[in-house]
Amino acid sequence: MNKPAKTVPQFANEAEERAFWESHDSADYLDWSKAQRVVLPNLKPTTKTISLRLPQHLLDSIKAAANARDVPYQSLIKVWLQEKLHTH
Repeated sequence: MNKPAKTVPQFANEAEERAFWESHDSADYLDWSKAQRVVLPNLKPTTKTISLRLPQHLLDSIKAAANARDVPYQSLIKVWLQEKLHTH
């Protein structure tokens, strides 16, 4: 980065910091060419509960497939959805 980076201000809380970054370019404050990739092994993705209506016979089939694999049926549904997204 050719120009000197601006100093990142101190924030009173996360909401203040979020508002700041929504209206400022981080490239003015950080030299992204020096950034390094990090691995956060203990970070769990945020989940959101949804309501999904399925025909009873379909749910029964999913539960049977999950039982045959010895996994919870909700987990099997998530795996199947993720696999389907990766194929498209």
